Amino acid sequence: MRRRNYKGKCIKKASCKSKDICRTYDDIQLAFLNLLENDNNIMEIHCNVPLDDSEYGQYTTDFVCIKANNEFMVRECVFRKLISKPLTVKLLDISRNYWLKKGITDWGLVTNEEK
Repeated sequence: MRRRNYKGKCIKKASCKSKDICRTYDDIQLAFLNLLENDNNIMEIHCNVPLDDSEYGQYTTDFVCIKANNEFMVRECVFRKLISKPLTVKLLDISRNYWLKKGITDWGLVTNEEK
C-alpha cells in the first residue's frame, strides 16, 4: 500500500494482462508482477488501485487481479522488515477491511524472502 502520487523509484512495465502500463515501486512489486504475468490462473492485472470509497482515498492497493473463475484477488507487497511497524500494520488493516467491505475475501500479503 502506498500513497497516491508516490514520488520514489518507479519502473514502468507493459503487461499483456493489464490495460495500462504497470508501475512498480520496489523489487517485490516487480517480481510479483512477473509471477502474475506467467500465472495462467490470472486473467487481468490492475496495479496501484486507489481506495476511492474510503476516508483513506489517498492510498492505493498494490495489485487487484481477476482470476480465470472471475473471482478477485488482492495482494499487498511489503518488506519483511516493515511488516510489524505500526503504520504498516494500520495500512494493511485498512486495505483488508476496505476489500472485505467490497466482498473480496482473497486478500493477502507478498513479502521478500528471508536471507
